[in-house]
Amino acid sequence: QEIRKEVQALEQTAREILTLLQGVHQGPGFQHIPKKCQKAREHFGTVRTQMESLKTKFPADQYYRFHEHWRFVLQRLVFLAAFVVYLESETLVTREAVAEILGIEADRERGFHLDIEDYLSGVLTLASELARLAVNSVTAGDYSRPLRISTFINELDSGFRLLNLKNDSLRKRYDGLKYDVKKIEEVVYDLSIRGLNKEATVAAGGEK
Repeated sequence: QEIRKEVQALEQTAREILTLLQGVHQGPGFQHIPKKCQKAREHFGTVRTQMESLKTKFPADQYYRFHEHWRFVLQRLVFLAAFVVYLESETLVTREAVAEILGIEADRERGFHLDIEDYLSGVLTLASELARLAVNSVTAGDYSRPLRISTFINELDSGFRLLNLKNDSLRKRYDGLKYDVKKIEEVVYDLSIRGLNKEATVAAGGEK
């Protein structure tokens, strides 16, 4: 019962972070990305406090006995942390960095930790979110972002191909990555047909 209560508090904070970050998909939201990321980082301070409280509700060596209770919210928090890091630096967050953001361990031996499959699930959710962002970038007149997202997602896909995924739900999620890759390729193709990718490449060169 106490674990459930702590998990519900985490779910509420995760919803608040998600609502905040969804604002980047709206036209004017692109100008406010740094501000939204900063605000999200503040919310992760609350997550760390809530995680500390959750850790006290069960013996450290019984992590997997109760894992199902927080597995879903942990995967969502991984996605949100990965999304913030991507928006800030356009890089993939490491498992160690996510664990640090969430205030938990990366190493199983050290107690309450970030399971590798929970990390990978969160990263796959990020791919879907970026596919959506690529489409909305075009609507907002940002033609270089989809090209950068495309490069990132293709590298992510290559990384997942190297893994031998045995977990069924993870395999299903990975199958969804192919659709995300295809969706982004269509956006990039559409830009090239309209000659907007040249414009985007020039703009990106100018930014550098």
